[in-house]
Amino acid sequence: MAVRSSLTLISMTAASMLLSSCASSPDVIECGTVSAYIKPNPEQYLYRLVVTHLDGKPVISRPNYRLSPGQHEFTVVELINSPELKVSLAARTTKVLTVNVEANQRYHIAAQMNTDKIYTGRNQKFWQPVVFQQESYQCDMSPKS
Repeated sequence: MAVRSSLTLISMTAASMLLSSCASSPDVIECGTVSAYIKPNPEQYLYRLVVTHLDGKPVISRPNYRLSPGQHEFTVVELINSPELKVSLAARTTKVLTVNVEANQRYHIAAQMNTDKIYTGRNQKFWQPVVFQQESYQCDMSPKS
């Protein structure tokens, strides 16, 4: 009976050590997230956008980007659908948004329509990319194999 009890204690200790080593594993890298999936409020003149490049490299737009802490550049295109906007398609060009990503933070990005003037023709100042919301978010990123 004493042997069985000792084996159980050894098994429990080994399991505990294994779990604690997983929790503090050096394989986990801190990260933050930039998201473009929330539909912003058009009453606040915020609209969706599409990411075309991340840090100068072409990407397929997706809802979330898990990134290492630091500055990251997003090249984006607005998807403003407003009857108030009367600019030509030629004026709808890309813009760059720089986000200073912090660990365990999520940044929601959008296109903000500038409403201080009536924009017509080829004026490209009708919008700007913005971070419209920031929140705490647990983000862990394993290193790539």
